This record gives sequence, C-alpha cells and structure tokens, in this order.
Amino acid sequence: MGNSDTYDLLLKGGHVIDPANGIDEQRDVAIRSGKIAAVATGVQESMANNVVDVTGLHITPGLIDLHTHHFGAHAEIPPDVYAIPEGVTTVVDAGTSGAESFEDFKATVIDKAETRVLALLNICRSGMISHAEQDVTQLQAAPCTVVINEYTDHIVGIKAAHFDGPGYFGIESAVEAGIATDKPVMIDYHRHPERNYRGLLDRLRPGDTHTHMYGRHTPQMDADGKIYDFLLSARERGIQFDVGHGGFSFWFSTASKLIPQGHVPTTISTDVHAGSFYIRRATMPAVMSKLINLGISLVDVVEMSTSAPAAWMKRPEFGNLSVGAVADIAVLELEFGEFGFVDSGMARLKGDQRLTCQMTVRNGAIVWDLNGLSRPDYEGQGDYVSLDRDMSDLLDWTGYDNS
Repeated sequence: MGNSDTYDLLLKGGHVIDPANGIDEQRDVAIRSGKIAAVATGVQESMANNVVDVTGLHITPGLIDLHTHHFGAHAEIPPDVYAIPEGVTTVVDAGTSGAESFEDFKATVIDKAETRVLALLNICRSGMISHAEQDVTQLQAAPCTVVINEYTDHIVGIKAAHFDGPGYFGIESAVEAGIATDKPVMIDYHRHPERNYRGLLDRLRPGDTHTHMYGRHTPQMDADGKIYDFLLSARERGIQFDVGHGGFSFWFSTASKLIPQGHVPTTISTDVHAGSFYIRRATMPAVMSKLINLGISLVDVVEMSTSAPAAWMKRPEFGNLSVGAVADIAVLELEFGEFGFVDSGMARLKGDQRLTCQMTVRNGAIVWDLNGLSRPDYEGQGDYVSLDRDMSDLLDWTGYDNS
C-alpha cells in the first residue's frame, strides 16, 4: 500500500449519525488530507497512521451553531474558546456586526479563528448596538445588500432584532435585503402595541426563521396551553423556527407544552454569550440534551444541529460526513444517569440523558480530546519531551531541558 492510500486518522468502532446521508449505525470514519475518505464497516487499522477507538461513542458531523455572538460588546467568549470543546466546528455570529462594522469583524474574528466563523449581517448598519438598533434610519436594505454581495461566502443571512418601536420596518428591510441577495432572514420578536407576532410571521418568506422559539415572552399559546393556529399555519407555509437558547429565551415551561403539539425546532442554536454560557449552559451539547429530555430523539437533535442549519444557510457542503467533505467531526457521548439542566428562568429540569463532547475534529485534525483517547499512555514512553511532534520540535528549538 502506497502512502497515497494511507489514512491520516481512523475513528474506529463508533456509531455514526449522519442525517444528511441517512446513516444511523456503527461504522468507521477515515480521514485523509483533511477530508472524509471513507465511512464504512471493517476499515483495517493498518491502513491508518493514527487510530482512535471510539467504541460506545457517537460520531456526527461537526455541530453548527446558527446563533452565537463573538464581536464588539459581545466578544466575551471567543469562537474557539466556546466551540472547540463542544464539538462545534461552525459558528454563525448572528447580527453582532452590520454593514459598517463587518470588515472589522472579519479581520479580528473570522480570519483569526480555528473554528469556521460565518455571519448573519445585522440589518442595522452599525451592528448590535442598542441605540442604533432603535434608529430606523439605520435599518436600511441597501448598505446591507452591498456588503453581503462583497462577502457572500462569509455572510450567510440577515438578522433583524431588538427594535422596540412600532411597526415592522426592520423586518421588512431585512426581507428586502434577503430578496436582493438570495439570503435567508433570522428575526426575533419584541412586544409592542402596534406590532404582533402573527404580523411578524406573515412578513417572512418560506425559509426565513424565527429564533428564540421557546421564549415565554412570545405569544404562542392560548390560556389553556393550546398552540395558536396561525403558528401552525406559518410552519405549513415554510417558516422555520430556531431555538436560540440565550439568557432570556428558553423556558422549560414553554418548550414542554409546545413540543408535544408538534412545534419542534428546525434548527438548534445557543445564542451563546457571557449571560447564557455559565449556569444556563447554552452550549450545543447542553441544549441538545435539554431537548432530548423534553422528548426529541437523538437522531433528530443531531439533524437539527448539522444538516438542517447547513441547509438553512444554503451551504450543503457542511453538516455531513460525505466522502470528500471537509473532515469536521464531533465525537459525542450519550450518558445515562441522573442529571439536571437549567433554563433561562433559572429553573431545573431533571433528566436521565446527557450529551458530552469527547472529541472534536476540525479540517481533519483533532483539536479537542477530553479524555486523551488519541494519545498513548505515558507509561512505557521513556524520557519523552513531548509525544506531539510539533511541540517536541518547539521545545527543542527553545532549548528546553528537563534535567
């Protein structure tokens, strides 16, 4: 076997969940030159330079978090600090930057991250700045359209949010920009006497999405807890719905009533920032775990976190383990036991299943390995400096001496 036939990495014995390709069974995943080279049973270990036994774990496409914040006043948690340990290989910064600030965002965040960082451009040209988002002169389609057309590979949609005034001008401007650029729109809902939730959904196109779908402030049910017909009609029309957990947008008391009535997410996202990251645990595995314990299947939450957001972004090359695709992979463990989860209202849900990320592969390289599954035991290694070639070379170059 020539070197060209050798795999760089083989994940052996895991249970592959790849909704885009209809796979839900035990298979091996082989990687060569940063790409998926094989997804098959019985791949020989001798064919790989590095073999990792992931028996008992789930291999999925790298998770896609469709709603995060990593720029400006919301830059407390950099993409790599959040994403890599959670199996997330793609984050979509949802409206933190606008037409006037996107180039700065690209230079300081997108271009420097190991994680793939994409963006929803805020219809507010200044970006996510509270006073600017209330100025209707800032909410114009034209500047947004120009920047999207220039950076169409990095900008995958438009965000309209946080406008507290009357009417639907910001939403309508975002949709106008979406039509001009063939990009989807993500919106949230803020109450106002001259604006209602039904009117907001009516202004969206099929494929546009409402984030924060389980927020208690959004009027979705009557006094008896029955879902409103207009919401079901919106789903039938092709309007999509995103979790967007955040600090103030996910209540167990809301989700537990809506999920049994069929109001389930199209996509799962975290709205991660300092206010949602810690006690509320708005991370992808944690939010997926919450939904599993509310009755959504493991396969469905994986789809909502991989191929579904890729489809929403119109980027089908992501969110799958197809041969030839970029080797972005999450290795997840589904634990069974007694666990607790916290929502935005700081209430607890007791659950018996929890997802944790054991390993993250980005562009074919292992960038997170919680339990060192890919590393040899130290015993028997002799007087090693580093078993990582790159680090060993660095230590030699710096003149490190462990004597």
